[in-house]
Amino acid sequence: MAQALSRFAYQLLLYIGLLPLLGYLLWRSLRDKRYRQRLAERFGWLPAAVKPGGIVVHAVSVGETIAAIPLIKQLQQQYPNQLITVTGTTPTGSATIQSRLGDSVQHCYLPFDYPGAVCRFLNRLQPQLIVILETELWPNLLQQSHKAMIPTVLVNARLSARSASGYRRFAWLTRPALQQVSLLLAQDRASARRFRALGHTRVQVAGNLKFELSLPANLQPGKEILAPALAERLVWVAGSTHEGEDEQLIQLYRQLAQQFSNLLLVLVPRHPERFNKVAGLVTDAGLNLWRRSAGGLPAAGTQVALIDSMGELLAWYQQASLVFIGGSLIGRGGHNPLEAICFGKAVQTGPHYFNFADAYNQLAQRQAVSIVENASQLQHNTAHLLADSALRAQQGERARQFYQSQQGAVARSSQAIAALCGDSLQHIRRHADGSQLYWYRTDIFDDIGATKFDPRWWQQQQAVTGSSTGRNTAWFVRHLHQGRQHHLVLRHYYRGGLAGKVNKDRFFYQSALYSRAMQEFSLLQWMRQQGLAVPTPVAARYQQTGLSYRADLLIERINGGRDLAHILHNERALTEQELQAVGAAIARLHDAGVDHTDLNCRNILLDNSGTIWLIDFDKCRRRLPGDWQQQNLQRLLRSFNKEQTKLSPFHWQPANWQNVIKGYQQQKSR
Repeated sequence: MAQALSRFAYQLLLYIGLLPLLGYLLWRSLRDKRYRQRLAERFGWLPAAVKPGGIVVHAVSVGETIAAIPLIKQLQQQYPNQLITVTGTTPTGSATIQSRLGDSVQHCYLPFDYPGAVCRFLNRLQPQLIVILETELWPNLLQQSHKAMIPTVLVNARLSARSASGYRRFAWLTRPALQQVSLLLAQDRASARRFRALGHTRVQVAGNLKFELSLPANLQPGKEILAPALAERLVWVAGSTHEGEDEQLIQLYRQLAQQFSNLLLVLVPRHPERFNKVAGLVTDAGLNLWRRSAGGLPAAGTQVALIDSMGELLAWYQQASLVFIGGSLIGRGGHNPLEAICFGKAVQTGPHYFNFADAYNQLAQRQAVSIVENASQLQHNTAHLLADSALRAQQGERARQFYQSQQGAVARSSQAIAALCGDSLQHIRRHADGSQLYWYRTDIFDDIGATKFDPRWWQQQQAVTGSSTGRNTAWFVRHLHQGRQHHLVLRHYYRGGLAGKVNKDRFFYQSALYSRAMQEFSLLQWMRQQGLAVPTPVAARYQQTGLSYRADLLIERINGGRDLAHILHNERALTEQELQAVGAAIARLHDAGVDHTDLNCRNILLDNSGTIWLIDFDKCRRRLPGDWQQQNLQRLLRSFNKEQTKLSPFHWQPANWQNVIKGYQQQKSR
């Protein structure tokens, strides 16, 4: 109930904020026309060229995109058959994706977190995994992904003490969102501890991806172009500056230039819409300005260089004599120092660096960063470092050694993702053919089509080995793939009840992700990753016809598996150990949060090795603990009693149920 209320409150806030959001976009678009382009994507209507399937990697803007590139390249190597879609939310991030990754990925904006927009986005892409950089917690995206059983991984996640306090204040919103993240990979132990304190249990420390910066290919040519113009200059680069900082830096430059006549101040504002304003500040101060957008190179008499272009910060860090990291003289929280220290540069920051506190604190412990309290201290520290090249080099080298010692986050993150997803990213492919959508395992089928879901085709191949009849018919078939024989069960979905008498196998329209076959396929795959004894899903088909759809599923048959009703009627009574194993299997299912809404003695199997298997998960779902667990057990008990009245002999005694409950409780207490 509390979660439902929190979701309602969030949706209400979203729609109340719709007009301000559109107003914000309009305001940003007046400064940058790219904000009014591709608006459809922001509401979940993706371009026709976007293909479904694969992995989505979301990086909100430029810094996150640059950090994600090494991980994206590792995922491309790890899963060469999976398409990777990289999403962002800003035009600058979009430009970085396109310039750094090109056609090796597909790209679109992540939509605003409105239910309809997120639904359209997921239905169109149908990803098998969503990887989110840092701490982008979008409740509707996480909730709908969880419902569709799409695993979500938060990588490079960081949480400052200040942010953790805000999360606790809005726990009604943040706690449910965090609980729906499949895996959280924190940058450091402090962040991991704070996430656990907020209620997330699946947390690992993987390190900071930004320590494995992927340098752009054009960096060396750019260095060769810039180097001659800067050879005789002291270059003080102020990266990612904000309003309130440029004014102070310009004033400091005027004072420092009296001592260092060859000093060049390079201003790199964080936001493009401030370029012209910063240019005005420089000219109003009477300083000689060179703008990167004007072309050419800084002249000998240039005092301030304004980098009013995107994606060139690294090139200027590489040329720097000294680097100041912006967002830290004001209460913005600072920015990432790693892009500068990877070049072995001496780095300065103001007192407000809480967004990157762990990195700065570790650098400070190694005397590898200069932390100043105000503009006056910044002037003194800058003069001290500019006057001593050996001191700058020593500080920069300590920083570079720290940077190199922290690498390994890409490997740890990719290994954690592989452990979470099992073999699904290696072997499961999604394929659309007109109005039909197929999911299938490539280690069992080389390709897929309508024939694989038609019993008549299997009969023509003389591959039908039997069938099972109940409400529907399930066909047992064999399939040879690369020398290995697979025994499969083919099931077509039929409607039940009165509706089934009128409309046998057409279901009211649902998007493919939430259709009967794809939901069962996804749930089976997820349960196997949790180590539960359930069948392997092999292939699923979704066939849309107007406002309805049909569905089919292929799963692997349990070797030697017989259902409990068959055993009790045709063979023998179950032993105490077997009955307790039934209870333990159900307890494991419940511990995983799976509600088997049709649990009965015909969809519990016992194989020749004594393993208990659970089958038939149509319309089942993952849930938080509740009364449904006892309802599952009561339904199973009723099924034993019902079969006893129908079948003779039926080797079941009411006292047997106590052994089922004993096994259930023993498993629960572990």
